[in-house]
Amino acid sequence: MPIANFELKTESNVPYDITPQVAEAVRNSGVSCGIGVVALPHTTAAVCIISFPDPNCLEDVMDEVARLVPARIDFKHQHDTPHDAAGHVKSAVIGSSLSILVDGGAPVLGHSQKIYFLEFDGPRERSFNVCVVPV
Repeated sequence: MPIANFELKTESNVPYDITPQVAEAVRNSGVSCGIGVVALPHTTAAVCIISFPDPNCLEDVMDEVARLVPARIDFKHQHDTPHDAAGHVKSAVIGSSLSILVDGGAPVLGHSQKIYFLEFDGPRERSFNVCVVPV
């Protein structure tokens, strides 16, 4: 199965809805029943599934992640900025990939679920990959 690659230009450290691109990759894969994997080739970003009907949910997630892992100057790792170091920790905690079920040629998501790319060190030129395999 070929891997679909998508580009994303982030403007700030906010969630980006990538559900349409993932659904497109699943559709284009031709797989009716399988497993889809969304993977980021970045160490200061993450991917997750979040409820979308209430935008405050997205803000709550990002606020809580920032509270749990604040940008600070006492990280041992100081590559570019404190945001960069904190972004590595946030990415490791949340994860840079996720798996989704595919049925009927579409991602299986709950009625209030969407797939989000979480930026922790923006703005950046980013990308993400989607691979779908039949089961």
